[in-house]
Amino acid sequence: MTALLADVDNVRIAFEEGSLTTLKIVIGAILFGIALDTRLGDFTAALRRPGTIAIGVLAQFLLLPALTFALTLLLDVRGSVALGMILVACCPPGNVSNILTHRAGGDVALSVSMTSVGNVLAIFLMPLNMGFWGGLHPTGQAMLEDIELSVADMLGEIAFVIGVPFALGIAIQRLWPRGAATGHRVIGPLSFLALGAVIAVGVANNWSIFLDYIGIVLLAVLLHDALALLLGYGIARATRLPETSTKAMTFEVGIRNAGLGLLLVFTYFDGLGGMALVAAWWGIWDIIAGLAVAQWWRARSTRTTSELETV
Repeated sequence: MTALLADVDNVRIAFEEGSLTTLKIVIGAILFGIALDTRLGDFTAALRRPGTIAIGVLAQFLLLPALTFALTLLLDVRGSVALGMILVACCPPGNVSNILTHRAGGDVALSVSMTSVGNVLAIFLMPLNMGFWGGLHPTGQAMLEDIELSVADMLGEIAFVIGVPFALGIAIQRLWPRGAATGHRVIGPLSFLALGAVIAVGVANNWSIFLDYIGIVLLAVLLHDALALLLGYGIARATRLPETSTKAMTFEVGIRNAGLGLLLVFTYFDGLGGMALVAAWWGIWDIIAGLAVAQWWRARSTRTTSELETV
């Protein structure tokens, strides 16, 4: 295991150019699907709840990367694993957070507003956060220097992958709301199935590497995901948000678009082993953990309603 720990920083995950193009299209489709369900009124609604939105932005783009940085030091993970965890923490939320909020009986309007605002802000904040926290890491810093990561180049890539489909989706929603509603119901699920398929193919093509090294990132991702969900829940409780808003905040902070992180790993980090494994496993585990939390909330709400009806 010690040898594997040392080697994970030197492992490169094979990902063909065609698969990378497919991944880019899928991520764009996910963001397009989010935008089809986003109205300009969602941004207006966010302006009417500036305090709550500000809490979410603070948790997502400042506290989560900072706590992630601390967790990488505490776990003493290798540089590539640390960079993978930091990259995922810097990713915006996806519309899985909206689905889980609805499943849990939370404030879906708040969730949609926060997802919209979070993705727009991520265009600028994600590359800055990655460059800052990755550059501070004692082992990750040298790897970033070797890769010569350009914050400006990453900003351009993220602006293209998020900004273009997001703007197009909002425009279609504005001009053709019925078509946008139908498109959202189709594109949303299909794009996530496609993302799962791309990840599955990538894992299958690198199965021996996956088996050798998954144990290294398993605990780190489990603890990191729990930290993200607990941060969302904790900051909502600390600021005394209503229960429905607490559910939305939990998933907006806890659910990250790891698929976007995976795309950036192959675009800018040459499939760096620890980073790719973290992003791929996070994308799987995040949904499992989120569904478990949403189902627990839903069951508790149903139980409470039944008890009230009995009384």
